[in-house]
Amino acid sequence: MKKLVGYITTAYPDKNFTIDLVLAMKERGLDSVELGVPFSDPVADGPVIEEANVRALKNGFRYTDLLDVTRAIADKVDTLWMGYFNPFYHRGIDRVLEEAKDLGVSGFIIPDLPYEESLAYRPLFDEMDIALIDFVAPTDTPKRIKEILKDSKKFIYMVAYAGITGAQKSEDLTPIIQTVREVSDTPLYIGFGVNEKTAKEKAKDVDGVIVGSAFVKVLLDEDLTPSQKIAKIAELSGKIKEIINS
Repeated sequence: MKKLVGYITTAYPDKNFTIDLVLAMKERGLDSVELGVPFSDPVADGPVIEEANVRALKNGFRYTDLLDVTRAIADKVDTLWMGYFNPFYHRGIDRVLEEAKDLGVSGFIIPDLPYEESLAYRPLFDEMDIALIDFVAPTDTPKRIKEILKDSKKFIYMVAYAGITGAQKSEDLTPIIQTVREVSDTPLYIGFGVNEKTAKEKAKDVDGVIVGSAFVKVLLDEDLTPSQKIAKIAELSGKIKEIINS
């Protein structure tokens, strides 16, 4: 069965909402959650997730909110931390990984940490048995893909196009999928631009999808009450999970 990974901006509008939301999504088929760490300059994200980051920071997000949410959900749903390198670096990578390990985090997604720079930190992740998720993109050469994926763990994050999250773009991914399959047995998940309209086509030759902006767009809808937001996002989770497996 193809997997569904969902990104949610942590603690927007508050941490208890995030906990309730993730557990509701789990009930509707969510396999893994990316808890997004709000950051002032989310360079890989489009305007929807960027706006959620801004709102969370204005609301007073603290790193301890991430820890509290994780503590409440990680034993119930596979949990990853998605964040930019700066907050992790300033807190201290050793400390962050110890906290993540203690709380049951299974992996990290750090979009602004290039592969070459990540090599200095990978032994620390390996020591804690926490995956540092690898990215591949349509612009990567077969040689580079082979290098990046030689020790990939948990799943490979395939960027559907060169750009930011949430954009509606389309590229022929057949060549890169074939290359990845030739060099790695690690499950391949596709992200960027995945929603209920695109999920079926994007999931066709991969093992799972990563959905962010489609969920966060509902999160930002001020015409909905908190309970309505949770119900709508959970319903969307179930719909996408059903679509990719139909």
